[in-house]
Amino acid sequence: MAELDYAAVRRYWNKAQPSILGPYMMEGFGFPPAAGLFRFNGERDIVRRLVQSLDRTGTVLDLGSGVGVWAEEFARHFAQVVAVEASTPLCDALRARCAVWPNVRVVHGDVRSFEPDDRYDLVFLGGMLMYLNDREVLALLRRIVPTLNSGGMILCRETTVREGVVTRSGDYQAAYRSLDVYRGLFAECRLSVSQIEPNVPYVLMQMGCDLIKRWRTVVPPRWHNPVGLGRLVYWGLRLGNPWITRVPGALGHESPRWLNHFFVLRPDTAHAGA
Repeated sequence: MAELDYAAVRRYWNKAQPSILGPYMMEGFGFPPAAGLFRFNGERDIVRRLVQSLDRTGTVLDLGSGVGVWAEEFARHFAQVVAVEASTPLCDALRARCAVWPNVRVVHGDVRSFEPDDRYDLVFLGGMLMYLNDREVLALLRRIVPTLNSGGMILCRETTVREGVVTRSGDYQAAYRSLDVYRGLFAECRLSVSQIEPNVPYVLMQMGCDLIKRWRTVVPPRWHNPVGLGRLVYWGLRLGNPWITRVPGALGHESPRWLNHFFVLRPDTAHAGA
C-alpha cells in the first residue's frame, strides 16, 4: 500500500515551473516546448474520442488542473468547467490561461478537501491519483460518484507500472499502481471500468527521457547536456512514431519503466441504490 508524505508532495508542486513541460515531468531534458505540446495534442485526440458521447451542455470537473491546458480544452467543448489546483504557481498560470474563458471557474485548493457543489457530466483526473494514498483515492472517488449525471463518466489518466505498486520517495513522491491495483480501488468505489486505453504519447516521450538519462550515465558530466540533445531526441521520436514504441518489446526489453493509461469509469449500475 502506498504511503506518501503530503508535505513533500506540496513542496514539490509549489516549486514547479508553470510550463507545459513542468507538470509533464519533462523539464531538465532539453526538450523544446513543442515536445510538451506534441504530447498534449496526442492525448487530446484520445480524450476527445473517449468523451464524444457526453452532453456538451453540462459541466466538467477538472481535478488537479495544473497550468490549465485541459481546462481550456474542456472550455471549448462544454458549457461549464470547474478547475481545481492546489499548487500556487500552477494555479496562477491556470487563472491566466483561462481568463478569456468566462465558463471556467478556478478553485485554488487541495482535492482532498474539495467538496463538489454541482453535478457533472465529466470528472477528469489528469494524473492526480498517483499523488494520493489509497485511502484518499477511495475517499475522493466516493465523494465524486454521487455527483455524476446520468450517463456521466470519470476519466482518469494515470502513470502505471506492470505489477503491484511502486512508491517514489524523497523530494518527488508518487505512487505508481498497476492496472490490477487500480481496478481493485475502482471496484471498492462501485465504479465499473468500461475502457482502458494506453497513453501512447506519454510512452513515446518517456522513452525520450529514459534515453537521455542513459546518455548521462555513460558520458562524462561535461557532456550531460549538450546543446540540441533534447531537440534531437524529440524529433527522432516524433519522426519515428508510432513504430518506434514497438522496438523495446520486439527486443525483449520492458521500456520505459513507467507506463500511462486512460481509465473510463462509470457507476456500477448493478450496485446502484445498494
